[in-house]
Amino acid sequence: MNITPTEAEEALQDIQTMMRKTQRGISDSGAYNFLIVWGAVWLLGFPANHFFDGETAGQIWMVLDILGGVISVILGIRLSRRIRSPSGSASGKRIGLFWLILFIYCFSLILVVSPVDGNQMAMIIIIFVTIGWIAMGLLLSVASVWWVLGITALSMIGYYLLPGIFNLWMALLGGGGMIFLGLYIRKKW
Repeated sequence: MNITPTEAEEALQDIQTMMRKTQRGISDSGAYNFLIVWGAVWLLGFPANHFFDGETAGQIWMVLDILGGVISVILGIRLSRRIRSPSGSASGKRIGLFWLILFIYCFSLILVVSPVDGNQMAMIIIIFVTIGWIAMGLLLSVASVWWVLGITALSMIGYYLLPGIFNLWMALLGGGGMIFLGLYIRKKW
C-alpha cells in the first residue's frame, strides 16, 4: 500500500488535531488542579525536611498530606459533577482507587526496607508518585509523560549529586515543577 505525501500530511494533521483535542479535554476537565495542589504540598513539605528535625518535619508532612488529600477529594467530587457520563464517574473512581493502592504499596515498601535516612525515604515516595504520574500519563496524555521523566531525572540528580540540599532541590524543582506544569496545562492546552 503506497501513501502519497498529501495523504501522509493529512494523516499527520488529523493526529495533531486529535492530540490538541485530548489536551484541551484534559485542561477543560480541571485535572491540572491536582498538580497545583500537590506541587504546593511538595513546595512546603520538602523544606520542612531540610530545616526541621525528623519528628517536626514528619508532623508538617502529615498535616500537608491530609490537607492535600482533603482538597483532592473535594476537587474530585466537584470535577466529577461536570462529567455527565457514568463511564467518566467510574473512571474517576478507578483513578482514585489506583492512587490509594499505590500509596498502600509505597507505605508497605517503606515498612519493609526501613529507609536509612529522610532522603532515601523521600526518594522512595518520589519514585512511587512518578510511577503513578506515568501511568496516568499513558492513559490520559502521553505528552505529560515527558514532564514526569524530567522530574524523575532531576530527582535522581538531586539525590545522588546534591544530597545536602536535596530537599530544597525537590521543593523547587519537584513542587515548583508540578505547579508550573499545572499552570502550563491550564493556559496552553
